[in-house]
Amino acid sequence: MRWFRFIVCLLLVMAAVSACNLSSDTGSSGGNSGGNTSGGGAIISPPPAGGEVAQVVRIIDGDTIDVSYNGSEFRVRYIGMNTPERDEVCFQEATDANAALISGQTITMVRDTSDTDRFGRLLRYIYVGDVFVNATLVNDGWAENAEFPPNTQHADLFRQLEQGAAAANRGCHPTGIFNDGDPTR
Repeated sequence: MRWFRFIVCLLLVMAAVSACNLSSDTGSSGGNSGGNTSGGGAIISPPPAGGEVAQVVRIIDGDTIDVSYNGSEFRVRYIGMNTPERDEVCFQEATDANAALISGQTITMVRDTSDTDRFGRLLRYIYVGDVFVNATLVNDGWAENAEFPPNTQHADLFRQLEQGAAAANRGCHPTGIFNDGDPTR
């Protein structure tokens, strides 16, 4: 009889754990290209095929890194988002958030329309495994949506994520740094 109770208890615990995992997964891959847009946290979205695999060498700030790719070093500017500059409030926090996601990581870089910007930096969406780094930084409030036409493939997603982060007062939003009201840069 004790074995029967033990097995029943074990099955109940397993069912409860499964239910918790299912409920935490709902919404994490909604119908858009990003994932969970209801709260802070990583946006899970596998990188599209054809991305470039690189090694992160240096974190410059919240939206710029140096990578080693094909035997050379390149500066990479994240597409679709903007973080505070060195002389602005929340610069260090945004830089630290970026570093926490990608420092020392192997990443996948994905192009939109343009290859480089006017400064010669590669323009890319960044993924660490299945974590969409650009979207995660916007979702967590460390970056704002920033549309740089013609590279606007994820602009609707980033706009939605920024609205959620602002409404929840996440990341840099309490400082007012992103309150210029203009997503086009």
